Amino acid sequence: MKLQLIYIGKTNERFITEGMQMYIQRMKRYCQFSEILIPDVKNSSRLSVEQLKEKEAIALEKCIPAGSLVVLLDENGKLYNSRGFAGFIEKNALHGNSNISFVIGGAYGFSPGILNRGWLKISLSKMTFSHQIVRLFFMEQIYRAFTIIKNEPYHND
Repeated sequence: MKLQLIYIGKTNERFITEGMQMYIQRMKRYCQFSEILIPDVKNSSRLSVEQLKEKEAIALEKCIPAGSLVVLLDENGKLYNSRGFAGFIEKNALHGNSNISFVIGGAYGFSPGILNRGWLKISLSKMTFSHQIVRLFFMEQIYRAFTIIKNEPYHND
C-alpha cells in the first residue's frame, strides 16, 4: 500500500518535524509512506485569501499521483474514531485503492475548486488546529490505524 501526505509550506516547529520523522520511520513496517511538501506561494502577502487558495490548488493538483484515491483533510469532512479510520484504510486496501493521497490545505484551507472536485473529505475534529500541527496528528493516526489493522498493542479502547 502506498500512502502520500501532501501539504503546503514547510514545517516551522522542530518538535513537529521530529515527531513527523518518528512516525515516518514507524510506518515503514506497514506501507510505503511519503510526504510531498508543496512550497509556500511566493509573494503571498500581496494576494487575497481566495487568490492564495487558487494558487495553492494549482500546485496541489500537480502533485497528486495519477490513479490515487484523494482524501482531503477538511473541517467539514466525515468524522472517524481511530477504529473507524483504520477500517477506512483497510477497506480501501482490500478494494484495490492501494494508493491513497491525503491532502492538507494551507493556512486558509482549500479553494472552492478543490472542495468541489468530488474527492473524499475527512475531519480530525470539530476543533480547529494549525495546518502544521495537523501533519503530526494525522501521521500518528495513520500509524495507529495500521497497528489496529495488525492487532498490535498500541491502541487502547
